[in-house]
Amino acid sequence: MTLPARANSGEAGYLLTTVEDAIRSAHAGSLWYLTFGLACCAVEMMHTAAARYDFDRFGMIPRASPRQADLMIVAGTLTNKMAPAIRKIYDQMAEPRYVLSMGSCANGGGYYHYAYSVVRGCDRIIPVDVYVPGCPPTPEALLYGVLQLQRKIKRTTVFHRG
Repeated sequence: MTLPARANSGEAGYLLTTVEDAIRSAHAGSLWYLTFGLACCAVEMMHTAAARYDFDRFGMIPRASPRQADLMIVAGTLTNKMAPAIRKIYDQMAEPRYVLSMGSCANGGGYYHYAYSVVRGCDRIIPVDVYVPGCPPTPEALLYGVLQLQRKIKRTTVFHRG
């Protein structure tokens, strides 16, 4: 087995970074998501987690408990009856927590915008970090939304200096 020329030359490789950059990169690359599938968008979310699009390659692992998840994907129509439950589950998630709103129904009520029983966007109940448009959005759009969230996480500060 021959080694590359650089390894044979006796040069040592160095990686310089800060602790904050390492923590941000590790956090962005290991998001555990809480599946909150409410309607037809949940099928597209499951499709994204399946073999063809494979959320696992982005470090996305589905969790059933809000205490173990740091990302909530709201997929589908949020009704007034379900709104207190989603807020309670959001409050049980540990900090830092993120929310991805998927589909036109979760973003703004969708086709059922004027129905008395539909919340006109889940951002009225919980704060949303990334919106993924579409009815239903494609798995590619959801993957792009996750990449945008990872980019946002890499820009945030980990240590607050005061």
